[in-house]
Amino acid sequence: MAGGKIRKEKPKAPSNNYQGGISFHKSKGQHILKNPLLVDSIVQKAGIKSTDVILEIGPGTGNLTKKLLEAGKEVIAVELDSRMVLELQRRFQGTPLSNRLKVIQGDVLKTELPRFDICVANIPYQISSPLTFKLLFHPTSFRCAVIMYQREFAMRLVAQPGDNLYCRLSVNTQLYARVSHLLKVGKNNFRPPPKVDSSVVRIEPRKPQPQVNKKEWDGFLRVCFIRKNKTLGAIFRQKSVVSMLEKNFKTLQAVLASLNGATVEAATMDVGDQSMGMEDDDNEMEDDDEDMEMDEGQGGGGEFKEKVMNVLKEGGFEEKRSSKLSQQEFLYLLSLFNKSGIHFS
Repeated sequence: MAGGKIRKEKPKAPSNNYQGGISFHKSKGQHILKNPLLVDSIVQKAGIKSTDVILEIGPGTGNLTKKLLEAGKEVIAVELDSRMVLELQRRFQGTPLSNRLKVIQGDVLKTELPRFDICVANIPYQISSPLTFKLLFHPTSFRCAVIMYQREFAMRLVAQPGDNLYCRLSVNTQLYARVSHLLKVGKNNFRPPPKVDSSVVRIEPRKPQPQVNKKEWDGFLRVCFIRKNKTLGAIFRQKSVVSMLEKNFKTLQAVLASLNGATVEAATMDVGDQSMGMEDDDNEMEDDDEDMEMDEGQGGGGEFKEKVMNVLKEGGFEEKRSSKLSQQEFLYLLSLFNKSGIHFS
């Protein structure tokens, strides 16, 4: 317009979501480590030996991969994004490190993992829970996993009885592994930066693995953590809980009768996979504390309800809360229930 001012557009700042011409997708959990000092620290704290086969999940453009290749014998990198796979191959092609890198393209949750000694990974946070338990139940033993998690998830993993974040995830993970917090990582160490801070956690599988029925243990904890700050007496008086346990009890009794004197343990194994009572979801180890509604009313169950309450009274658990119970106390209470013929799967 005549006499008007011409507005000069400010040059756009370069996007922080690119590296080497590759765009990163936050929706897929792609946050690449860009701080070389942090990468060095993670590798150092992992305690990698020169003979180690290292599993890396979500290698991205290879910033961490390079340091892992320099520290260990071999790196097996599992990557879903075909663009990242090509970038990894391009980055190491023609270098002395290339013959020690094996790239598997695919979804790590659906991939049969090979044998490895140690896992070091900066993972998409949306797969944190299922991936953790996939590793813990891996058929071949490994020394440890050093993994970058969203900070709140990491603090749930390491939480102790009485901590605000202590939950079913804490108890489940710590049954199968020793878990320790290594590093707090600010969001500006990533490209693009996530919305929250992160933490690096070390997970060492227990050897030997605890001898527990996984479905029974998980079903038991699901009940205990319906409301972790309610007393166990209040939780186990709920109609839905009493009804579920009574159904399991009657089913087990019917199986025992049909087996003509078979042991309770054998019968439990036979019926354990029927997923009686509370339904499992596909992600059965997901941390969903307090995701189940308390019954509005209590009561019902009659003699069987009294049987359940007697178990709590026998062990002194009626007025205790899951938020304060140790792993050993949970194991003891489960053994008391099982001794009385009460099962959770």
